[in-house]
Amino acid sequence: MPWPSRKRDKGAVADKKEPDAKIAKTEEETSDKEEEEKSAKPPAGSSKSGWKNWKKTKESESGGEESKITYCHWLLKSEPESRLEKGVDVKFSIDDLKAQPNQTTCWDGVRNYQARNFLRAMKIGQQAFFYHSNCKEPGIVAIVKIVKEAYPDHTQFDQKDPHYDSTSRKENPKWSMVDVQFVRMTKRFIPLSEIKAHHLAHKADGGPLKDMMLFTRQRLSIQPLTQEEFDFVLSLEEEKPH
Repeated sequence: MPWPSRKRDKGAVADKKEPDAKIAKTEEETSDKEEEEKSAKPPAGSSKSGWKNWKKTKESESGGEESKITYCHWLLKSEPESRLEKGVDVKFSIDDLKAQPNQTTCWDGVRNYQARNFLRAMKIGQQAFFYHSNCKEPGIVAIVKIVKEAYPDHTQFDQKDPHYDSTSRKENPKWSMVDVQFVRMTKRFIPLSEIKAHHLAHKADGGPLKDMMLFTRQRLSIQPLTQEEFDFVLSLEEEKPH
């Protein structure tokens, strides 16, 4: 551990460039009991021409069969710019991940029950987008993979850590983390504004990003993605920025 609590305190801060999100320092507030009782199951899930061309390609690859909706990819938010939380800098950029031994680190500090449940659902080998959040221009910068499945987050027991939880017990830990490893940078930075343009278009014509949690639950720091959502966003790296 190069330094403690370098991801999120209670999850994602609303992105500065996201007009539909309220600027806040925590994820959506819900009582612990209410959140803990919620199911971990995710909800069902910039031009129309871009979506149609992508759809034709995918239908050709699959013989026209529609894939079942499953959540096997993820989006992980982390702050690339310095911000002190109880005196500790929670900054952690993609460059910080690449600087870790074996380019691997634990994803600690998640303190939202739904985000925690998503962490617990992750499987070894699954890929995730590394998303720079709460910064001048938020967006996707890289791809990482899960290399260790959920286990107790040690920061919940560290009284010096900003994410210390006095109500959590070692015999029954409340909070979990996973280990992630750098895979590669995306071929280009994919900004939130571009993803949102496609999301709005897909809401109108039924494209794969119509229910993307990045816009329906903006403040969650851990978000699931369907195969279609992941593939479509990944296809944007091949396009010239608008």
